[in-house]
Formats: sequence, C-alpha cells, structure tokens
Amino acid sequence: KVYVHPSKKRNNECEPAWKTRRASPEGPICCALSLGKETTLSVATKHNNWTLQDSLSTQGGIQRLPCKQEIFMEPRISMITLGVNDLATAIRFYEQGLGLPRRPMPDEAPVAFFELNGTWLGLFGHDALAADAGVAPSDQGFRGVAMAHNVESPQQVDQLLAQAQEAGAQLIKPGQSTDWGGYAGYFADPDGHLWEVACNPHFWVGPR
Repeated sequence: KVYVHPSKKRNNECEPAWKTRRASPEGPICCALSLGKETTLSVATKHNNWTLQDSLSTQGGIQRLPCKQEIFMEPRISMITLGVNDLATAIRFYEQGLGLPRRPMPDEAPVAFFELNGTWLGLFGHDALAADAGVAPSDQGFRGVAMAHNVESPQQVDQLLAQAQEAGAQLIKPGQSTDWGGYAGYFADPDGHLWEVACNPHFWVGPR
C-alpha cells in the first residue's frame, strides 16, 4: 500500500502536488492506494515549473525518471518603462508632483525606478529605450513604452523568448548580454507592444 500525502485537500481528491511515502506518513492522508503484485503506479508532480515523474513498483523502490522543464510566463509585470524626452523633468513630475517613491540611484544614472505596489515604473530616455530594444525611435511601431518580465537566469530568458515566438510574437532582439551586466531580449506581441525579458543579477525587479 502506498500512501499519497498532498499539500492540499479538495473534495477528498488528491491534487497534483503529491508527496509520496512508502511508509505510513506523519501527516493526514488524502488517499491510500492498494497495489497488487507487479503493479506500477506513475506519479507526475510539479514544483517550481519542473515536471517530475516517479514510477512506484511493488517489485522495487522508487525510480526517478528524467525531468522535463516547462517555462511559462508568470502572471506578473515586473516593470513598465516609459521613454521620456527629458529624464530630469519626468523624475520631478513622478517623484515630487505625484509623490511616487523613487528607488535611490546615483545622480548620473540614465534611468529612474519607482517601486509601486505590484510592479515598478521605469523612466528612460525615449531614444535610449528604442536603442535598447533595437528599434528606430521614429518607427511608428515604437510607442515609447516597454513592459518587462524578469526571470532567474539567461537560459530562462531564451526559453521565454522562444515560447513567445511560438505563440505568434515577433522576436525583436534575441537574448544577449547587456551593458549593465545582465542578460535580456525583446519581443513584440501581435499588436506590436514591446516586452523585455530580462535576467538582472544585481537585484530583483518587481513582484515575485
């Protein structure tokens, strides 16, 4: 008999996030499966975007099968960056005029960050933002704004850019090392809105 102990219980059914034990579990049992001789139970679990598959057999121990990583865009916007004509004027407007909390940055920094509830607001020079995305500042498709989605690694940047392409996005700028020490790329959604996918090794941007 194999006891299956889930992290949550719903309608007396086991949810996908399972924790398996060969002996009697310490916590509450959601379901107990009686296995006959030469029976194999396949269990698929998900944790932090990893799909893990275990094969439990009555004739032996647990066998861990190869893992397949699934990268999906998480339901959050790390930052919305506005391309502005005069950075100092824009900073005064948002910080002093609207009272938004500005993240401390060196005076010579070419960008400003405001830590808002749920996401960040970034201010960057209009032409500089276009250059960062690899598009012409006078291009009718450039709206002077870009959204950002931060991930944990350069590999996840490339994987999410590829997923966006498969879904119909246009790859604007492949993932590459940046002049600020990170790794990032851009895609445009079917309506031309720019998304930056970035890995920032210095600090985490936006909500997790």
